[in-house]
Amino acid sequence: MSVSTPAGDQRRPSVVSTGKKAPAGSAKSSTAAKSTSAAARKGTSSGGKGGGAGKGGGGKGPRKPITPVKVSQGRNWGPIGLFVAVGVLAVAIVGYGAYAAFQGSRSWEDRAADIDGIVNYREEDPSLTQGGQHVAGKVEYTVNPPVGGQHNNDWQNCMGDVYDAPIASEHAVHSLEHGAVWITYRPDLPQDQVDTLAAKVRGTEKLMLSPFEGLDSPISLQAWGYQLKVDNAGDSRIDAFIKALRVNASVEGPTALCAQGITATGTEPRNLQPAQQGG
Repeated sequence: MSVSTPAGDQRRPSVVSTGKKAPAGSAKSSTAAKSTSAAARKGTSSGGKGGGAGKGGGGKGPRKPITPVKVSQGRNWGPIGLFVAVGVLAVAIVGYGAYAAFQGSRSWEDRAADIDGIVNYREEDPSLTQGGQHVAGKVEYTVNPPVGGQHNNDWQNCMGDVYDAPIASEHAVHSLEHGAVWITYRPDLPQDQVDTLAAKVRGTEKLMLSPFEGLDSPISLQAWGYQLKVDNAGDSRIDAFIKALRVNASVEGPTALCAQGITATGTEPRNLQPAQQGG
């Protein structure tokens, strides 16, 4: 039943429930209206978030696929390092073999010429090495320590002998003629340096060591026609000199003796055998 207000503006009539149930059709209509209203609100909300209706008639669209996260695993450097080390070692062995083969194929003269600071008197002053006659008494040498020339009939023992006092140059030069390398040092050379030189000489045939007065360098090495002066017993050129010239520099061949020579020290030559030419 409708109730009208007595005056003023017309108002919408209020519906007063009479306690009767609404017809079935009417209830369904009301429910449908509510569903439609709710759907509209939901669509509006979804449209605000998604920028309009999604696929399949509104609502949220399908989720984007999740990109898998790649987990970086560290490399196992152990085998790699071992492989590299083996490779480097193999290259070094092959390289050294090739170098040794190359060095072995070169003449001793070429190897001697490669030694920095070496003096080849065979080329610079051939007269020093051509006068190999045996003479008695003292000999005046123009190069000291001498590298060749006239000498005593007896050689200085050069079987790896280490002499603690000067020896006669006339005997030492004869040893050079037999292929010995004579290492001399200044008497004031520190003992540890002398010990280093002695370790290189002792027990090796065609090597000998002795102090020498008046040297203009701490150490001087002599072979027949060659000389090298160095400042330190650890100089690698000492070994190079020995390797190139010991035996090789002989003018009498590798069978020339170094044993059975003079073992005494002192700068005065001794005439143990009659003087003779050659030998």
